[in-house]
Amino acid sequence: MASTYLASKPRYEIIDGLRGVAALIVVAFHLFETYSKGTDYQILNHGYLAVDFFFILSGFVVGYAYDDRWDRMSLTDFFKRRLVRLHPLVIMGTLIGALMFYLGDNPRLPLIGETPWYQVLLIMLLGMTMLPALRPWDIRGWGETNPLNGPIWSLMWEYIANILYALFLRHLPKAVLTILVAVSAVLTLDICLNLDIFGLLAGREWAANTVIGGWSINAEQGYIRAVRLAFPFLCGLLISRSGRLIKLRGSFWWCSSIIALTLCLPCIPGGTKGDISCLNGWYNAICILILFPLVIMMGAGSSISDKRSIAVCKFLGDISFPLYITHFPWTFVQMQWVCSHKDAPLSQHIFVSVAVFIICIAIAYAVLKLYDEPVRQWLKQRFLMKKA
Repeated sequence: MASTYLASKPRYEIIDGLRGVAALIVVAFHLFETYSKGTDYQILNHGYLAVDFFFILSGFVVGYAYDDRWDRMSLTDFFKRRLVRLHPLVIMGTLIGALMFYLGDNPRLPLIGETPWYQVLLIMLLGMTMLPALRPWDIRGWGETNPLNGPIWSLMWEYIANILYALFLRHLPKAVLTILVAVSAVLTLDICLNLDIFGLLAGREWAANTVIGGWSINAEQGYIRAVRLAFPFLCGLLISRSGRLIKLRGSFWWCSSIIALTLCLPCIPGGTKGDISCLNGWYNAICILILFPLVIMMGAGSSISDKRSIAVCKFLGDISFPLYITHFPWTFVQMQWVCSHKDAPLSQHIFVSVAVFIICIAIAYAVLKLYDEPVRQWLKQRFLMKKA
């Protein structure tokens, strides 16, 4: 009884490592957010750009993994493979968010204490099936499509990108794909520079000249998340198909440094205190349109051979997705502690934040080894291994 399972291709180790670096910065970004007085005061200010970096990684990896396999793979096979890869952690991330929901009760999130348990369970079921929660169903107060685990909004759009790829994008020649990349680049500039071509950005004073947004259901947020997905995913797919890569010695360490500096750079202020200037919008645009594609080209075009770098990249790549999808509920526990201990000495605040950061990594690794890998292996055996 032979197996016709389509084995995974060799991985780009540097790309995996860069995903982990970005995930670590996202955790730190959300922990620092508790102490932020506003968008332009955030300490690791551009951590939100990690989402756009993840999307370009996704476009590149999907193109590399599947573009040349459609003669041996059906649509059903593709969707099953993507579900097996992504959905177990979506379920676990939502479950953790539900279990820890009431631990985040604090004055900054007034709806938590007023939400009955059965409503939490209903929202949990929505989250596990990737269905967005409408605004009247909000149980936290931030208008998120997934109130139990905010970052899942980007996974929902990852699913949409995969569906569009399987149905349409894989058929497009490079010339048409290039045109779509150019059009989506213009739309990215529309958001970054607050040009407001379609009249949808009028209420974005708090986040003007950034790409922050995408987690709520309304016209403005829908436009932002669609544009945030479009250019990175299409560009990553185009890079994969073009094969235009850059070989660089020490690429992982150079690319990691670039990503870390990019995501941690302070906000570029405007003319008056607290304003976010057009220069900050240009910075967002340069990162998304130029810098991130170059990092992907360098990471994919280079290789590593020393055991230390290989081990670091493997570890970071392994925990990247579990860390991204399970860390957010813990940040609300930290927020609750901060709200309850405003007068605590600085050393205690540092200790609690560092402890939560370490806990997030430990939980992610435990979820990876005890849940994600065994479940994915069972699902692969059950649904992907075919009898010849």
